[in-house]
Amino acid sequence: MSAKRAPFRIGGEAIAPGTQAVVDLPVSRLSNHTPVTLPVRVFHGRRDGPTLFVSGVIHGDEIIGVEIIRRLCRVAPLRRLRGTLLCIPIVNVFGFISHSRYLPDRRDLNRSFPGSPNGSLAGQLAHLFTNEIVARSNVGIDLHSAALNRTNLPQLRLDFAQGRCLELAKAFGVPVIINAVERPGSLRLTGKENGVDVMLYEAGEALRFDEIAVRAGVRGILRVMKALGMVTPRSIADARTQPTLSEASSWTRAPEGGILRTFKAPGESVTSDDILGVIANPYEDVETEVRATSPGLIIGRTNLPVVNQGDALFHIARVPSASRAERKVDAIETELQGDPIFDEDEII
Repeated sequence: MSAKRAPFRIGGEAIAPGTQAVVDLPVSRLSNHTPVTLPVRVFHGRRDGPTLFVSGVIHGDEIIGVEIIRRLCRVAPLRRLRGTLLCIPIVNVFGFISHSRYLPDRRDLNRSFPGSPNGSLAGQLAHLFTNEIVARSNVGIDLHSAALNRTNLPQLRLDFAQGRCLELAKAFGVPVIINAVERPGSLRLTGKENGVDVMLYEAGEALRFDEIAVRAGVRGILRVMKALGMVTPRSIADARTQPTLSEASSWTRAPEGGILRTFKAPGESVTSDDILGVIANPYEDVETEVRATSPGLIIGRTNLPVVNQGDALFHIARVPSASRAERKVDAIETELQGDPIFDEDEII
């Protein structure tokens, strides 16, 4: 008979095998002396396995991770969990409360890792997350959306050469996986330096929920857990449509300022010189066409009709076959719309 599994220790607390708990990690106090904490929901399985962290709201206005993690915590497969799942739905609580991407010190948390215990507020929060979450994990999934006034097609960004990232990303089952180099100060780079494979999920828009993006996130995380051996294989169906791999992407920018009307949406394929939209002069009957500068699949787009010259309008991923990639997007969306795991009886 194997020895009983040890409790999971975090923030001075011990979570027994087969139980779950919310642990509040102290961060700071607001200017009015209200305490601020980093709540972590810990699911500690009865049986051994890897530790996976899932984080949201690194950027305070990218709230889609909150809903993805809320639904994830309710699914039946977690009842037979192997290993440990750390859920952190709101990392940047300051930005979340103020509907802002940044912290009160105007720093980007995802450029502040690994942080410092005596640094700026962003640096201290990054240091806490690095030492309490990253250092205790084997794999991480960081949930993001597009920035304010933009929207993203569900996609994963990772280093194809890092550990098991590409294998796990294929299991996740999003339409597009992009090979993206880690940026200095990012959570992904800090994970890499600590031997933790971290993938970044991008979908939807800031301060909004998108049902397909949420479903893709929940289902994708469960598939990664299945690939890691954390949940029972028969409880999670594999992706029926394989994702498209992209080695690079670029933005098509506004040739001039004015009022933008878009003709293409995320998930649609384009060829070089395709008309993506037109920019109208508000005072004259003059329109300037916005044309694709490269072929590929649209993975992001601005939602704001008022644009200035040089604004990023359409994010296009370079893919082997754009038309085939578009068909995969449609197939994955259809699959998610009919997924039984999102029936209420299956969630609770």
